[in-house]
Amino acid sequence: LILKDTGVGNSPLIVFKGDSPCSSLPPFLDKLFGKRLLQAGRYIMSHKSWMKTVPTENCDVLMTFSDQTDDHTLLWLLNHMRLGIPELIIQIRHHKHTRAHAFFVTATYENLLRGAEEMGLRKSVKPEFGGGTQSFSCEEDYIYENIESELCFFTSQERQSIIKHWLDNLRAKQGEVLHNLHFLEGQPIIPELRARGVIQQVFPLHERRILSQLMKSWVQAVCEKQPLDDINDYFGVKIAMYFAWLGFYTTSMLYPAVIGFVLWILTESDQTSRDICCVVFALFNVVWATLFLERWKRRGAELAYKWGTLDTPNESLEEPRPQFRGVKRCSPITGTEEFYYPPWRRRVFMWLVSLPICILCLCFVFLAMLICFELQEFVMGIKEVPRLARFIPKIMLAITVTACDEVYRKIACWLNDMENYRLQSAYEKNLIIKMVLFQFVNSYLSLFYIGFYLKDMDRLKEVSSLKKHSFHSFQKVSGLLLPGFCGGAAIDVMKCPRAAVVKCAIISLLQHPAAAHFIP
Repeated sequence: LILKDTGVGNSPLIVFKGDSPCSSLPPFLDKLFGKRLLQAGRYIMSHKSWMKTVPTENCDVLMTFSDQTDDHTLLWLLNHMRLGIPELIIQIRHHKHTRAHAFFVTATYENLLRGAEEMGLRKSVKPEFGGGTQSFSCEEDYIYENIESELCFFTSQERQSIIKHWLDNLRAKQGEVLHNLHFLEGQPIIPELRARGVIQQVFPLHERRILSQLMKSWVQAVCEKQPLDDINDYFGVKIAMYFAWLGFYTTSMLYPAVIGFVLWILTESDQTSRDICCVVFALFNVVWATLFLERWKRRGAELAYKWGTLDTPNESLEEPRPQFRGVKRCSPITGTEEFYYPPWRRRVFMWLVSLPICILCLCFVFLAMLICFELQEFVMGIKEVPRLARFIPKIMLAITVTACDEVYRKIACWLNDMENYRLQSAYEKNLIIKMVLFQFVNSYLSLFYIGFYLKDMDRLKEVSSLKKHSFHSFQKVSGLLLPGFCGGAAIDVMKCPRAAVVKCAIISLLQHPAAAHFIP
């Protein structure tokens, strides 16, 4: 079933089509194994197979629903999107094996131009009109570069950002209800349905041609400059700025590496020579760190100006998180209905639940470290133990550190959800505090304990080396499994989210033979 909103009249164009993909299994086997075989296929699909999937035409953003979503919900949302965002072109498709529905969303070029003006999207101006960039205006559209070409004027990231802007600003009217879900007046509909699980995902689709170009010029390139402009055009400013910083930092690390190597060669065997070289290297690092920060400020400002985000104003009013819950009340400031959660309840939960659980997790990490060290002392005390068995306690310590990271990540997310922050910025800030505190203690507690308490330099070198090798082994395994997972999202015409491809690119870089030269 495909419902295509034509934007004309009061009803969408409805076209019936057969389910896809068609099944070649007998009916009873298809009913028993069809869905499971399809799900299993995504785990064995290689990265190259995913790259060769057939792209979806005329679609920028994909919105998927669970298999439990009924027709009433789909038609209710479709009607609100058609009335609230008449610029969109929407197709509904149903997948046979997963029994899930999806909205394929796009817009015409003329509507995208109006959306760009609404967002204040900055575009390049032709040299004869002064050059540079400025916010797009439909009245002066002739001054912008490539305005005549529908394919070249907007990048895929800009098209998808405009559509996402429209979707995020689809708001409910007073008294609107969907089943047992009551919307507040002016409340965003799409984020609320995502938080309630009605909408599973909303993500942009890839362009195979651009992905192939980035694969050659970025991931597979060795000792070449990163195509930052291409990354910005495809992934956006945030991801491009991150990789710009990563490349800048990696290049800047060349100076302390060369100086450290020279000092290591000049160092003699006596203690005085070592102390002098250490002091010189420490002073150099202080100067280098200061210059590095100042140079990055300049480089970051250059890129921000080039990409049109240097003068972007901050959001004056941040929307509440869709997951934020509380009692309904009339806002004393705006006079509109809103959710309210007393701050004292959050503080009580933080002090009586979050803090004890965090301390308990840190104590467990410390106890597991002591057990591994005691086990190592016991193994080392046995004279006839095989040499390979002496590494078992160290391997157990490395595995424990990795496992604790994964477990605590879930615990930290659960605690943050229970603390019920109103704003996304506050939610992310407190989640970062929890994760950084635990990961720092989890990763470096054993090294501090050996270095400053036991003062055993030989054991410190062994544990540090083992942790590094175990981390790289984990990254290798992730690199082998992740492309299959990415491919799994590309069922028929659906592709995986862009964030997964960023991670695939990072894993691919880590797997590169020369990765040690440009990955910190």
